[in-house]
Amino acid sequence: MQQRRHGLAVWVLVSGVAFARLALAQETAQAAPPDASPPAAVAAAPALVTVVLHTSLGDIQVALEQDRAPLTTRNFLHYVDTKRFDGSDFYRAVKIGDEGKYGLVQGGLKGNPKRVFKPIAHESPGATGLSHLNGAISMARTNPGTATADFFFVVGDLTSLDGKGDAEDPGYAVFGHVTQGMDVVREILEQPRSEAGEGVMKGQMIASPIKILSARRVD
Repeated sequence: MQQRRHGLAVWVLVSGVAFARLALAQETAQAAPPDASPPAAVAAAPALVTVVLHTSLGDIQVALEQDRAPLTTRNFLHYVDTKRFDGSDFYRAVKIGDEGKYGLVQGGLKGNPKRVFKPIAHESPGATGLSHLNGAISMARTNPGTATADFFFVVGDLTSLDGKGDAEDPGYAVFGHVTQGMDVVREILEQPRSEAGEGVMKGQMIASPIKILSARRVD
């Protein structure tokens, strides 16, 4: 994966209603005629599936977007439910930028032919509406449509990994985000690295890979 310039997108969650507006809404409701039409239904939030990765450094909890990235989420859950991530590793840590505030950590089965399932179709950020913001979980791959069981977490907003939405640069497949345990992700990013690895991955391999002891759904 080539180093790319990180984006500075801001993820804002707006909630709550001002007390003045709430009071006005209550007055309006009391004054409405008995046959007034009910308010329009609020769209349901996307369904999320929670998974906990229990690692040798602590737990990482992620929420997976089964509505917006169904193929990628279903693939990841296939590995979780068959316990194929148990005993695997976080083996790669890449710092981006001089200050080290941005980066990614990669884990999974390293393409082990005895443990991976068939590659899955690519779900680009342009199609799902998801983005590589701080804490995003995304699929590692070579070409689009080659992702199997290796994935990475983003540290900092790296929206350049979203791609340009075209065939030449479809980005990487985001399918969820960390809800607890970003401190563990950052600790993995700080692990000492060896000179092992080939090509762009040379010098990015963690000297003592961090064990994924288990990966389980949480109700």
